[in-house]
Amino acid sequence: MGKTIGTVALACALGGMVLVGTATRTASAERTSPTVALRALRGEIVAYRRVTWHWERVMGVRRTAVSSTERRVADVAYRRWVRNVWKRRALAVKRRARRPPHFASWRCIQRFEASWHANTGNGYYGGLQMDLGFQRRYGTFLLRTKGTADRWSPLEQMWVAERAHRSGRGFWPWPNTARYCGLV
Repeated sequence: MGKTIGTVALACALGGMVLVGTATRTASAERTSPTVALRALRGEIVAYRRVTWHWERVMGVRRTAVSSTERRVADVAYRRWVRNVWKRRALAVKRRARRPPHFASWRCIQRFEASWHANTGNGYYGGLQMDLGFQRRYGTFLLRTKGTADRWSPLEQMWVAERAHRSGRGFWPWPNTARYCGLV
């Protein structure tokens, strides 16, 4: 028992050191050389932008416009500001993505269909048991980048199903399960 608690405490301490290390890496880079600081900030901007655009694409929302001024302007304070803007955008988009419309309905359907990472060999994948045609039509981006739906996160699967729902198909791709859940 004591050994387990000690192991958990050690893991937490190491995790905290990693987080502190990444936060201080940018701060120390800003103190050492403006060029290094600009490069580090540029990397953070790109990472936050990728997260933002990924979830916007998954949700079917128009991509946030970008200005390339942060590449041209060699001012650490300006790049820090741009990084903070993209960080806020990424957090806002991720917060919105966590609660897709019909969240409870998708969870109910998934409960009767399969686990989120199911690949049963019957041509249907993921927790909502999507076939390849369905994935190609409503989740092309994810199918191309991550493979079949059994490799997608539960939220990505729900957003693809939501896209089908919005196109007019409703819950009919899951007729029996939707009936069990009282959706049709």
